[in-house]
Amino acid sequence: MARTFRHLLLVASTALAGASLPAHSHQDSDHIHLESTTLAEGLVHPWGMAFLPNGDLVVTERAGGIRVLKKDGTLTPRLSNVPEVAAVNQGGMLDITLDPDFEDNNTLYFCFSQPGEGGSSSSVARATYADNGLSDVSVIFSAAPLIDNGFHFGCRLTFDNEGKLFVTLGDRYKYMDEAQNTNNHFGTIVRINSDGTVPTDNPFTEGDAPEVFSYGHRNVQGVTVHPQTGKVWAMEHGPKGGDEVNLINKGANYGWPVITYGIDYSGEVISDKTHKEGMAQPWLYWDPSIAPSGMAFYTGDMFPEWEGDLLVGSLKFTHLRRVEVNNGQPADQHEYLRDNGERIRDVEIAPDGAIYLLTDAPNGKVIKLTRAK
Repeated sequence: MARTFRHLLLVASTALAGASLPAHSHQDSDHIHLESTTLAEGLVHPWGMAFLPNGDLVVTERAGGIRVLKKDGTLTPRLSNVPEVAAVNQGGMLDITLDPDFEDNNTLYFCFSQPGEGGSSSSVARATYADNGLSDVSVIFSAAPLIDNGFHFGCRLTFDNEGKLFVTLGDRYKYMDEAQNTNNHFGTIVRINSDGTVPTDNPFTEGDAPEVFSYGHRNVQGVTVHPQTGKVWAMEHGPKGGDEVNLINKGANYGWPVITYGIDYSGEVISDKTHKEGMAQPWLYWDPSIAPSGMAFYTGDMFPEWEGDLLVGSLKFTHLRRVEVNNGQPADQHEYLRDNGERIRDVEIAPDGAIYLLTDAPNGKVIKLTRAK
């Protein structure tokens, strides 16, 4: 049964050290009444979600399952015929998205850590969806090479307005220097056709990893398409400090680990440079890190004053964060639900303008945020 809580959120604007924000800090409040409704719980580390045309919600579980939250509140058992995953540390069944022509072909795509000889890789599969399971499951992309560790898989998915599939990939932690090498998939965002083939206008088609669209990333945990411009945006974890939001451009180098606003977890300096010619600067960065995961630009009728603002989840500080966007630039930031103490893994905007969140926990939840009446 769904559980509903009503909040009067007095929201403090934040100007975090190092972020691309005004230097001053002040108290502010949007005085918006929100209702927070828990639609489902008992999910094992839910990671990604996508709305079906009929209003049902497909949700992945990092432990290896794909389940469906029906409009009537029923949570189905795991779908059948889902491939095995390497559910180790950060690996498992990760993001999911629908084919742009889903209403005609019932096709969906999911990114998962696929076990193989000598390790695992971030792989993308496409499948036909039915009420009780998947059919015609085929892997259309696998990051190379396979690595024997369970860290930094990336694995967020989105289709752009041209029907190209963007797949975010991590540097697999110990292999961060390879994020500057466009002949493998470490620390890149790749762009493929819906069947896994390589678009002819990709920037590195002559290399050994022709799927690469951009590089110099660390561990990209959010990707979305801007509803007005159609541009792809992505968000990645820094080390200790230096989480980034970036506008993704073809062939661009985002600098990791040559430039960074963070340091190693041990306190050691990774790089003493934050800028270098030929390497893109982030649109926004956070220092200290908030461990962002899941991102969406708000568009909808429920919160019209938020139109065009960026919503992100925070794992570290257990809140939903709204970044005001003024004339294309980041402005004040607001936090919601921090007192719940739940790690926010994903953020999606429902067709009716409500905001859906996944909480990252062994007993994970689907939470719906609406405007209180």
